[in-house]
Amino acid sequence: MHERKGMYDLMNILLVVVLGSGFLLVFLYFYQGRLLFLPNIPSRAVERLPSAVGLAYEPVELVTSDNITLDGWFIPAAENRGVILFFHGNAGNISHRFDSLLLFNRMGFSTLIFDYRGYGRSQGRPSEAGTYKDAEAAWHYLTDKRAIAPSRIVLFGRSLGAAVAAHQAGEHRAGALIVESSFTSVPDIAAELYPFLPVRWLIRFDYNVLQGLQRVSCPVLVVHSRDDEIIPFRHGQTLFATANEPKQFLELRGGHNDGFLVTGPNYTRNLDEFLSRWIR
Repeated sequence: MHERKGMYDLMNILLVVVLGSGFLLVFLYFYQGRLLFLPNIPSRAVERLPSAVGLAYEPVELVTSDNITLDGWFIPAAENRGVILFFHGNAGNISHRFDSLLLFNRMGFSTLIFDYRGYGRSQGRPSEAGTYKDAEAAWHYLTDKRAIAPSRIVLFGRSLGAAVAAHQAGEHRAGALIVESSFTSVPDIAAELYPFLPVRWLIRFDYNVLQGLQRVSCPVLVVHSRDDEIIPFRHGQTLFATANEPKQFLELRGGHNDGFLVTGPNYTRNLDEFLSRWIR
């Protein structure tokens, strides 16, 4: 009698585990977009304009090939050494990137920064294919509307934005590509975060930076922090090993979101040296 009850209890536990696992797998499959794209963290609202930190700017509207209107800023630099097309990470919006915008401006580089579809004041809903279309619209704005030579454009992507920048660099030869704090691919980083789940079967996003870098022929700077608590340092090392020559690696200190700030002058100096070598 006791053995039968014990078997019954065990079956109930197994049933709960199976149902719980099934629910988790279904949740991850259908809601993974909400885990990857975080436009509301810390806020979707564009909280400040560049003028609030002393930067002159021009409001920009980009229209994608599928008729989505994107919001952005063009921030000119007096020295005009070139233009950085900046692709931000998966959270927040352009108004949360003033540390980088100020740094680029002080270095003498103009910047085009924009929000992906579904971010900030941009229309639409975010998707992987959509972010690639967004990048293409930004590229054509610079090369067609502003008549900027591709050799003077730096594609700069941070975190998720690095995947978008690497893809764009494979489509068009820019003056240089900077890949900062990036994963090798979404399936790779998801498998590390959830080793107990078959995420490679479930994942609907690729953002394969490794494959993207194989198509890139312009100079590449890979930037990563050994202290990155979100994307392990080995991802940066693997990306650097995969990138075509000419290439350079810059190691940071500090976390995923503040490594470039913690590293400070050494970050700025190495960035400036790399850009001075390739952007003229």
